[in-house]
Amino acid sequence: MATDFLWPEVFLASRLPFHSRSPNPKTRDQWSSLPQQLKNYDGTDPSKPIYVAIRGRIFDVTTGKSFYGPGGAYCMFAGKDASRALAKMSKEEHDVVPSLDGLTDKEIGVLNDWEKKFEAKYPIVGRVSSA
Repeated sequence: MATDFLWPEVFLASRLPFHSRSPNPKTRDQWSSLPQQLKNYDGTDPSKPIYVAIRGRIFDVTTGKSFYGPGGAYCMFAGKDASRALAKMSKEEHDVVPSLDGLTDKEIGVLNDWEKKFEAKYPIVGRVSSA
């Protein structure tokens, strides 16, 4: 198991709130996560933030917990890379994966639109790493 990632709890242990450490609140302290670690941020633990990844970039969607938290319309995306599902406008579990293989140009365009919406609304807190 890789050890080249930083847990958000490391930063939370600091006395400074996230917004105090970065002039741009959209770029909080960044960390790297393995996909199985990202699952820990699916909204089931109310003491942790809710994260959704798109193209490997992790967004803190906690402010949208009514959508992404347990019981929300998009809860199946929480704690995962939802790139393919967003591109296909699908909520099917088998589509909630990072793979973009076989997507049409139109679907890639839809994903681009979703990504822009997330960038405008939610802070990027890190990246999903492969190892």
